[in-house]
Amino acid sequence: MSKIYTRTGDDGTTSLVGGKRVSKTDPRLEAYGTIDELNSFIGLMLSTMDGKAESTDNICWIQQKLFNTGGCLATDTASFELPESCRISPADVERLEHMIDALEEGLPQQRSFILPGGTQAASYAHVARTVCRRAERIILALPDCAKAPCDLLKFINRLSDYLFVLARRINFFAGVGEKIW
Repeated sequence: MSKIYTRTGDDGTTSLVGGKRVSKTDPRLEAYGTIDELNSFIGLMLSTMDGKAESTDNICWIQQKLFNTGGCLATDTASFELPESCRISPADVERLEHMIDALEEGLPQQRSFILPGGTQAASYAHVARTVCRRAERIILALPDCAKAPCDLLKFINRLSDYLFVLARRINFFAGVGEKIW
C-alpha cells in the first residue's frame, strides 16, 4: 500500500474480501469492527502487563487469531472462498481451552461473582472480556448468509472465559484480592 487513504469509502461504503461493496452500517462491519476494538483492548492490556501472569506469546497468538476472525467476518463467502489465513480451527479452540486450564492452576476456587477491577492490567482484561461478549452477540445476530463458522463462535466464547481467568490471575500474581459481589 502506498497511501493509507484510498478515497473509495468516501461514499459511505466499503469492500468486503471478494470485492462486494456494502454500506459501512452493514451489521457485518459492526461485527468485525468490534473484533478490532477487542484486539485493541487486548493490546492495551498487554502494554500494562508484567509478563508474570501470562506469556506475551500466548496473547500475541490470540491477537493473530482475532485478525483471522476479522478476515473471516469481512469475507463475502457467497462469492469468494474463505482464505485459509482467515480460518479458526478446532485446534485453535482447543489451544485456548488449554491456556484457560493453565491460567486456572493455582488460583483460589471461585465461589461468588467477582466485581471487575484490581490492577490496571486486570481491569483492561475485564474491559476486553465485555467487548468480547458484545462481539459474540453481534456475530450471532448477523443474517444467516453472513453467520460465522462454528469454530469461530466457539473461539470467541472461550476467549471471554480466557480474559476473565486472566484478569483473576493478574490480580492474584499482583497480590490484589478479588472484590466479591
